Amino acid sequence: MARVLVIDDEEGVLNAVRRRLERAGHLVQTASSAVEGIGLIAEEAQPFDAIVTDMSMDTPEAGLQVLHAAFTRDLFAEVLVMTAYGNVANAVECMRRGAFDYIEKNAPGVDVYEVLSEKIGMALDRRRRDLRTIDLWEQSKGE
Repeated sequence: MARVLVIDDEEGVLNAVRRRLERAGHLVQTASSAVEGIGLIAEEAQPFDAIVTDMSMDTPEAGLQVLHAAFTRDLFAEVLVMTAYGNVANAVECMRRGAFDYIEKNAPGVDVYEVLSEKIGMALDRRRRDLRTIDLWEQSKGE
């Protein structure tokens, strides 16, 4: 079971993502603004296994602020950015800053929640692999 933080200022989206991830067996915390989400990222005893954030909330760059907070807390953070107002420049900037993926909420003919579930699984696999690699490396130094 992974701990996932979902940040979105649209209550309907926030609740739909939360329910979908809980059905998949994840422990989900939610925040309805970037400020609230960044506070949770900083205050939690352990880093979240994955973070799903809207791009545009308090400000148009709120998702980038969440990315910064996540990577300040945990170099192996897995952050997925969702947006209803996708554009190539935002997508490139999010990926450049380390987002695992950039997902458009309104893509025609696409079940965004299915895509999100799949991407969360991939992000969590990468996180486990990266953390395992670090553990093995640290063990090898001690031998």
